[in-house]
Amino acid sequence: MKNAYLDTIRLIERLHRQFLEVVKGELDRRSIQDINNVQALILYNIGSDDLTVGELTNRGYYLGSNVSYNVRKMAESKYLAQERSAHDRRSVRVKLSDRGLKLWKILDEAFDRHLTQIAPGYVAEEELNGAIGALKKLERFWIAMGDYGARPPAT
Repeated sequence: MKNAYLDTIRLIERLHRQFLEVVKGELDRRSIQDINNVQALILYNIGSDDLTVGELTNRGYYLGSNVSYNVRKMAESKYLAQERSAHDRRSVRVKLSDRGLKLWKILDEAFDRHLTQIAPGYVAEEELNGAIGALKKLERFWIAMGDYGARPPAT
């Protein structure tokens, strides 16, 4: 069990790095050089939402300081539109600009293309759903373990 647990942790990290390389390849093929793969993934996850940097961080995808830096860089490159929140002047709301929406569509089309390529025999949808289920359980376990003295959640 220990080997499977540690192999899973290593695989999660490798898969994330490899996926970022796939995103980088999509950007390179289109000669998009003013945004990096991490920023492009943040942009894709913002999608049609209008949210604060804090909300983006709370989704659990990114580290807070990295999000602020990357949001600033994407705004400088005109991929994001920013405005101060009317309710809390300390808070900045972000959404995709027209340029950001164009890149979102490019990435979305690339991901659709990936699905057509993965379907004929690499991984079946049922296998992906099984992996998602197992990873969500692992996530709940780690969240519980992060709470000092917490007991693992019941399965």
